[in-house]
Amino acid sequence: MKILVVDDEADIQPLFKQRFRREIKNGELAFEFALSGEDAVHYLASEESEVVLILSDINMPGMSGLELLQHIRESHGTAPPFVMMITAYGDEANYQQSMQLGADDFLSKPLDFNLLKDKLKHLDTHG
Repeated sequence: MKILVVDDEADIQPLFKQRFRREIKNGELAFEFALSGEDAVHYLASEESEVVLILSDINMPGMSGLELLQHIRESHGTAPPFVMMITAYGDEANYQQSMQLGADDFLSKPLDFNLLKDKLKHLDTHG
């Protein structure tokens, strides 16, 4: 399962690689990273069919996670990937807006990797 993580904080990349080391080694999960919404759009344009899940931060400079989500839902009408939004401010407004734009799930920072792993297992069996 290929997962695209979109976050302007580069330091989350080694964190994901460390937390999911076993799953990556076993070939269960593959992570790609984009440092901005714009990067994610470019990546999806070329690798769209392979990405099953997008984990996107909401608060990023340039294109926000909400704008990225809107773009994904508008441009990828066919079999859109599963999208989970991540925000540092578990605030209701971002949550509501994410849901209205078609987010499938919502996580808050700091990320609970055990919760995320559970969600991924559930997603994997239903994919």
